Amino acid sequence: MTHKIRVIVADDHECVRAGVRHLLQERTNMEIVGEAADTHGLAELLDAHACDVVVSDVGMPGIDGGSNAVPFLRRLLRRRSHPYVVVLTMVCHGHMLSGLRNIGVTGIVDKREAAATLIDAIVTVCTGRVHLSDQVRVALDAVDPTSQFQASALSAREWEVFQLYVQGLAVHEIAQRLQRSAKTISTQKRSAMRKLGLETEADLIDYARKIGLA
Repeated sequence: MTHKIRVIVADDHECVRAGVRHLLQERTNMEIVGEAADTHGLAELLDAHACDVVVSDVGMPGIDGGSNAVPFLRRLLRRRSHPYVVVLTMVCHGHMLSGLRNIGVTGIVDKREAAATLIDAIVTVCTGRVHLSDQVRVALDAVDPTSQFQASALSAREWEVFQLYVQGLAVHEIAQRLQRSAKTISTQKRSAMRKLGLETEADLIDYARKIGLA
């Protein structure tokens, strides 16, 4: 790539965006062309600016509501022409990270390792290769390879149910709000938990806290 690598940074924490800005500002081969605090802002930036790499969190306000950017990133990566995506995250749950790889994310960096590895991740994905930081690799290696759900990403409806449930709504309340049957809501909740490798309600709440949903 002969031109500067054009980067858009998306994270709902200003301190994270400032940290990424600091890392990239001394790089003569990179430039930040935009910053967003949520997926709505990210979508507007992508429409307005040519971009090679999106560096994005997943636990930030979603364009469809809630606090999850995964559905938006999934749609972005399905486009015929799209930027590379490097996810910068505190999530250390192997099934979730595996799901990100499954939707086409080629760079995943644990935020605690950003100073040491984010630049390498941006350069690596631009060459068409995969970059995973050390902590991410550890979490992915711990995933049971025989699990049929290990690489599954949640559907938009499953995320919707998942988010409402961890906010404290009961199954029948979610069913009423979304105008679906309680049986459908219960099925979608169980499916989401299986795909994420969550076995108990405690696991579900702990996971939701880690990605900023609770």
